[in-house]
Amino acid sequence: MSRRGDPDAGPQGLAVIDKPPGWTSHDVVARARKVLGTRRVGHAGTLDPDATGVLLLGVGRVTRLLRFVSALPKTYVTEFLFGAETTTLDASGEVTATHDMGALTTDQVVVTARQLTGEILQVPPMVSAIHVGGRRLHELARAGIEVEREARPVRVDRFDLEPLPASGLLGAGGASRRWRAVVTCSSGTYVRSLVADLGSLLGGGAHLVTLVRTAVGPYELAQAVALDDLSPEALLPPVEALRWLPLVKVDEAVAADVRHGKVLPTEVVAPPGDADGGPWRVVGPDGSLLAVYDRHGPDRAKPEVVLVGS
Repeated sequence: MSRRGDPDAGPQGLAVIDKPPGWTSHDVVARARKVLGTRRVGHAGTLDPDATGVLLLGVGRVTRLLRFVSALPKTYVTEFLFGAETTTLDASGEVTATHDMGALTTDQVVVTARQLTGEILQVPPMVSAIHVGGRRLHELARAGIEVEREARPVRVDRFDLEPLPASGLLGAGGASRRWRAVVTCSSGTYVRSLVADLGSLLGGGAHLVTLVRTAVGPYELAQAVALDDLSPEALLPPVEALRWLPLVKVDEAVAADVRHGKVLPTEVVAPPGDADGGPWRVVGPDGSLLAVYDRHGPDRAKPEVVLVGS
């Protein structure tokens, strides 16, 4: 186990995990701490226990970069059922209402889904981890308490749907009740709420059956490792934790100032031709990540996070 207070002890990097079903995000963090021998592990973007797919873990100093990672858009693949509402908006809850939606057509579903794309307002589900009155909503839900929740702005960039005919899952009119959707959305969007809202707009109800997160920003399921295969060698280096940000390589003289967290002229530390601000990565002569900088006035830049020397 790494020494408490020593930021250099233990592994450093980003783990792209394929979370197994039945595990909470906290369970995955606890296992990673044991496997990697360090307490400095955190996750970006909670996944429900029944959901699977991409869960990003910051290890060592990379935990300090997770606020950038958490804001990345997410992509999900889900299967859901029209015709029934549940207490949890997914298959783990109790059915609260049923609807005959057998006459739905593919065109009706696809056209209605367009109302749920772009910038929309979404009411968080009671099973979410949002705090209300000092308690998480899912804690209140388990106690049988339901409270008013304010709608929050989210963005849905993609909501593609297709019917999945299956034996025993046909409505009265012969239409499929089971559907598949691919959703790309902003951080903070609840796919279960998106599906439930679609069912409501179509005059009935719907709930999730499966949910797989296939990507978080540039990190895709194809590159994820199983939790059982996690090791220090499986970690992406810190510079790759923010791979979508511009990169500036500095010489040793500037690197020394960066390590001390100095505000510097943009001509020294900003990306060439940058005019729109940051943030961006600053790496030393050896290519290792030193800090994340952002603009500070018209011609200065300041560190948002300093990884080396902090």
